[in-house]
Amino acid sequence: MKLQDLEIIVTAPPAPGWGGRYWILVKLTTDTGITGWGECYASAVGPVAMRAVIEDVFARHMAGENPENIELMYRRAYSAGFTQRPDPTVMGAFSGLEIACWDILGKDRDRSVHALLGGRMNERVRAYTYLYPQPGQSLDTFWTDPDAAAKSAAQMLAKGYTAVKFDPAGPYTIRGGHMPAASDISQSVAFCKAIRAAVGDRADLLFGTHGQFNVAGAVRLAQAIAPYDPLWFEEPIPPDAPEDMARVARATSIPVATGERLSTRAEFAAVLRAGAAEILQPALGRAGGIWEGRKIAVLAESFTAQVAPHLYAGPVEWAANIQLCAAIPNVLMAESIETAFHNDLIRGAIRVEDGFITPSDAPGLGIEVDEALARAHPYDGDGLHLEMQEAPCDYANGNNFAGGAPPKSD
Repeated sequence: MKLQDLEIIVTAPPAPGWGGRYWILVKLTTDTGITGWGECYASAVGPVAMRAVIEDVFARHMAGENPENIELMYRRAYSAGFTQRPDPTVMGAFSGLEIACWDILGKDRDRSVHALLGGRMNERVRAYTYLYPQPGQSLDTFWTDPDAAAKSAAQMLAKGYTAVKFDPAGPYTIRGGHMPAASDISQSVAFCKAIRAAVGDRADLLFGTHGQFNVAGAVRLAQAIAPYDPLWFEEPIPPDAPEDMARVARATSIPVATGERLSTRAEFAAVLRAGAAEILQPALGRAGGIWEGRKIAVLAESFTAQVAPHLYAGPVEWAANIQLCAAIPNVLMAESIETAFHNDLIRGAIRVEDGFITPSDAPGLGIEVDEALARAHPYDGDGLHLEMQEAPCDYANGNNFAGGAPPKSD
């Protein structure tokens, strides 16, 4: 059995774009006619350029190869151009293709991916969700309204979720870490207070940031929200400085989580060695794929750290995350996004029931992709999957922002 054909579909979820402006799906077919699906979580270049990268990675390192030889193909891609270091764009391309190889292998052997990874460790996987606007809530004001967030949290609690994430702490800027505005700290405290009051001790609070702060600013914010006992403080400073993130971790009782922007076990190992995080959040469509995700989980286990796979993408990466979670002993929980488009694209194959997901035993990833639906929603914009603002933190007028992946402003 050899890898023969590649198709790439860039599909756009309907507005407001929970999961990003577009998802890059890849479909591999073998010379024996077996197809496998993967998803590339790579967003530093646009989808036209990314398509060329994916095609090059496939042609250079994978075409004509037995899909069993995942380690060999990984080493080729990781070493390409005399690099042997993480490249988030190349590894993002490889990750989606690698996920598709596991889907093929499972279908060929009539086994789930988690069965091939060592078998089922977990009958259920705890799920968490971001707090999104619920019907009747304003898309424009939700992100800075603690009471609206608390109402959303109460609804998620009623659905069975035992953990909810929110990120009210100000702008994501290209300028690197900054000192938070006093109003951003106050708003963060207000969110934590309102949400904790809504859920009590029946759900964990997951405080999200995306590398906004410098070390001192992150510590100030952590001290302000600590009384509400969040389960984690996510990526408090930019992801490229694990030693400095460790300074934050040592200064707060809130466990630090990080990983959505890291690629391969090399970068995760640096985080663990520095003592920078207790919770790792690999995005399997960027981190190197399922096999590399398994290695990251083993590293984490050696440091008594837990794994909570990241998801701000489509349901194919979600399926890969759940298959990994089924097989590892140190899973904490898995991010989930429940939209009609996520559900329909995989024909309802993944369900969050009472806050948990039961991993599928069906062959491969356990999903059936609605290819016609994916092709019927092509992405024709020029924005990236997610973007950071150029403007700095506003210390005078507040830092309102739009959630999801809103249309680019003129």
